[in-house]
Amino acid sequence: MSLLLTLLPVYLAYLLGTASPGPSNMAIMGVAMRQGRLPALALAAGVITGSVFWAILVACGLSTLLLAWAQALVAIKIVGGCYLLWMAYKAARSAGKKGENKIASSGTTTSLALLYRRGLLLHLANPKAILVWLAIISLGMHPGASAIVLPLIVGGCALLGMLVFGSYALLFSTAAAGRVYLRLRRLIEGIFALFFGAAGIRLLLWK
Repeated sequence: MSLLLTLLPVYLAYLLGTASPGPSNMAIMGVAMRQGRLPALALAAGVITGSVFWAILVACGLSTLLLAWAQALVAIKIVGGCYLLWMAYKAARSAGKKGENKIASSGTTTSLALLYRRGLLLHLANPKAILVWLAIISLGMHPGASAIVLPLIVGGCALLGMLVFGSYALLFSTAAAGRVYLRLRRLIEGIFALFFGAAGIRLLLWK
């Protein structure tokens, strides 16, 4: 019972943070509506891998070294901000195109391996992910905690990440979502451009 009381706030905090709109969720939504279910799941798999990587890093205590080396976080911040601005540019360019009124066919979609790498980079290039995992693990770990708590935190949150990101990929790749995207493509891409642009600038200015 005490183990459950320890883990429940951790899982709830991670679930709320993961399910709330952010660059990763928005990217998965966009790929799902534009290219379909499998490409969106490939992107989601990259995001989940990145999240698990930061979780293991924090769990091993390496995050303390990384946080102490401020230049590393600055470099990650710059890469992440520029990557989000690049995504904003791509969305804005798509929003500016006329006459595109069909979902990309399987022959024209981006390769699954490339989408996986994009999802991985999207999460690895976000220094806030380190701080989020620091907060998550600190919430569940306390003096005298059982040795099993840490793997349960990392493993449980990884499963929740799969559930959340996978649900975004499945939900927004439905035929109904595709029809909405076709009708409002330029507006949706414009919203993505504004969101990614704002997120990129905010990350570059974040201290």
